[in-house]
Amino acid sequence: MLKDAQGLEVTTDSPAAIAAINQFMEQSLSYGKDIEAVILEGVKADPGCAMVYAYTAAYYLTQENAQAWKQARPYLQAAQCHLVGITKRERLYIQAIAAWAMGAMDQAIALHEELAANYPRDLISVQQGQYHYFYLGDKERLLKIAQNILIANPENHYLYGMVAFGLEQCHQLEQAEAMGRKATAINRHDPWAHHAVAHVMETQGRVDEGIAWMESLADTWENCNSMLYTHNWWHIALYYLERGDMQKVLAIYDTHVWGRATKESPKDQVGAIALLLRLELRGVNVGNRWQDLSTYLLPRIDEHALPFQDLHYIYALARARRFDWVNEMYLSMQKHSQSINPYLRQNWLKVAIPAARGMIAHAKGEYSIAKSELKIVLPLLHRIGGSHAQRVLFEQIYRDAIWHSEKQTQVYAIATAKEKVTTSQQLVAGILNDRQ
Repeated sequence: MLKDAQGLEVTTDSPAAIAAINQFMEQSLSYGKDIEAVILEGVKADPGCAMVYAYTAAYYLTQENAQAWKQARPYLQAAQCHLVGITKRERLYIQAIAAWAMGAMDQAIALHEELAANYPRDLISVQQGQYHYFYLGDKERLLKIAQNILIANPENHYLYGMVAFGLEQCHQLEQAEAMGRKATAINRHDPWAHHAVAHVMETQGRVDEGIAWMESLADTWENCNSMLYTHNWWHIALYYLERGDMQKVLAIYDTHVWGRATKESPKDQVGAIALLLRLELRGVNVGNRWQDLSTYLLPRIDEHALPFQDLHYIYALARARRFDWVNEMYLSMQKHSQSINPYLRQNWLKVAIPAARGMIAHAKGEYSIAKSELKIVLPLLHRIGGSHAQRVLFEQIYRDAIWHSEKQTQVYAIATAKEKVTTSQQLVAGILNDRQ
């Protein structure tokens, strides 16, 4: 039995497996682009090590697509076949990943909390706990699970970045920025810390500072996976959007967001969709970009990894006028909502399904319907996850629907009034003709 870089025991006698686990942890915490490769090296190094299998399964689950879930299954099964003689921490972690794979998020979270309480050096488990809280909209516990282990991890910049993001989501902006800057001062190559500070500056409307901060660090993102590379550039694009520099935003979309995306990646797709939508809400003609993006969304129709993502997909399909796919996906969402874990079911039934109706209606220009559907769900949208910066998009769509529906009402009223005047004039003319 050896120890990993966190000082935690791993049931293996292979230094090569430990080296792979250490690289996996570094890659995961820094959102590196070689996560899959390094952990698969661990599997090769020790085919009897339960934790390398569990970490591999966890990696595939984070990809949030059907193909990756299938890839996760044999590794999870292998981990469960090597439980004899492993530590309690390893057993708890494998149980947490198994619960995640089954969609039992309440169980997964409880296990990550137990791990954090008893093994506070296990940052990978805490990172995954934060991930679950993020997509359940539980910002307080997202912060708390990381804050609670600060004392056990002095000067760990990765943890500072995790705490910084939690503080920002809880509107503790000054503390969030200080923590994010502290993390970056320790290690300039900490993209999640950069991201947390970007959120603060965006929330405070510090556009020029935000651009300067992120662009000064952008060179360090070259080794990031496409998700965080494109997402951090997405934040830069939002700053330029606030500046009103639409050509710059389009250029960032084409070169650093969709242009650098792993186009089959759900997270990359969601970011691209959200940026195109924001551009259109500002009156920008995005050309054929909806059609280009939508060709990659067919695998998403029956996937339903996260309701937050589904709302983006179905809107994009509607804007690309792929209405057969829209109808198919909406029916699939309804069917899925009836079959999932009760812990998650209400979020689908009460939030995702009516929100999807509103999104489809807005994309089709049926603004009164969009306004009615979105008004009901806006106060509940935090329950399907996403950050403040991401969820504000739905509020913008709602306000746009209100504006357009009122405009349509005014146009209808004017047209009706004109029609009444014309009819009256015709009646008068008819009476005068009869008298003559």
